[in-house]
Amino acid sequence: MDRIGIEELIRELATLDYQKMYNNDFLLTWEKSIDEISATFTVAEILRGMREQNISSRIFDSGLGVSLFRDNSTRTRFSFTSACNLLGLEVQDLDEGKSQIAHGETVRETANMVSFMADVIGIRDDMYIGKGNAYMRNVARSVQSGHDEGVLEQRPTLVNLQCDIDHPTQSMSDMLHIIKHFGGIENLAGKRIAMTWAYSPSYGKPLSVPQGVIGLMTRFGMDVALAHPEGYEVMPEVEEVAARQAAESGGRFTKSNSMAEAFQDADIVYPKSWAPFAAMEKRTDLYGENDMDGIKALERELLSQNKKHMNWTCTEELMATTHNGSALYMHCLPADISGVSCEHGEVEASVFDRYRVAQYKEASYKPYIIAAMIFLSKQKNSADILQSLMDRATPRMF
Repeated sequence: MDRIGIEELIRELATLDYQKMYNNDFLLTWEKSIDEISATFTVAEILRGMREQNISSRIFDSGLGVSLFRDNSTRTRFSFTSACNLLGLEVQDLDEGKSQIAHGETVRETANMVSFMADVIGIRDDMYIGKGNAYMRNVARSVQSGHDEGVLEQRPTLVNLQCDIDHPTQSMSDMLHIIKHFGGIENLAGKRIAMTWAYSPSYGKPLSVPQGVIGLMTRFGMDVALAHPEGYEVMPEVEEVAARQAAESGGRFTKSNSMAEAFQDADIVYPKSWAPFAAMEKRTDLYGENDMDGIKALERELLSQNKKHMNWTCTEELMATTHNGSALYMHCLPADISGVSCEHGEVEASVFDRYRVAQYKEASYKPYIIAAMIFLSKQKNSADILQSLMDRATPRMF
């Protein structure tokens, strides 16, 4: 993207109503307006263009981004660090095992102690139903109180890097990839996306990716088809959000127990394993009771249940039934690839290999999406600030 293209996007940004994002958190996509979602995509594109043009987008001379990962991560962890660095922040990982949290320090105390010079806190807490998003909101209330009471000079922004309900940085990256693939957000109405369960030889994958997809894609007039075997339901409240948004946008939201039905004439396919909602609730209760034997028994039960559905895999045969036989294959990565990362998994190696570069490009949007979330929460008049950065044109690299 050249400078003219970047400045055109800045002018588009100025027409959107995004001011309520200032000093606000990004926890669930469906809590944001369409203008705010569009502003996030637009700022992400601008920041990417500026980096390509060797123009610095540092809006901080100093400051801290705090990351807390309660689950393993590659893409999101590095994307958060890259996003903070792009804007001029240092990153410090909060290792709970090395902190006073292990000694009973309260959420309120921890949140304030790590936030004296923090401008953003990114949290991944996706393991337990009813816990992750609630914890993030507890942290948000704690830093707000700290700011109101004069303890914190600034109120850090909370960014959801994946919780039990939503994975907004992933679904937003996915959506930007789709927008670019189809040549604009205006071309998405009526496009069919199959968000389907797929077999995995592992246990307990979070629900937040499929929930994030149906919770975002239904806002753009798309035909969103959710498919899974019986017993692999997602959260009913997220399904309600998806159904309401589809009706409001003129799209469709359907559910089925057939992968083949979902793939038929699809423009986009997203085969991804997840654990049943009911099982995740049970696992949360078992952890709360510290019932390790119960957890091991549940794991064996779910792995056995998964094996009954090994035919739920993305094959060349299924891909041939999609729109013109050339649907866009998507995955949040890492995928369970049959014959590569496992004996039998979510996708055939030939399908994954054909879309490998596209997968990597899909993932490449995440640092810019996260940076855009931070930027919009820290700059009330983001369009003006971005234009000032363009006018200044400080080289990112000399």
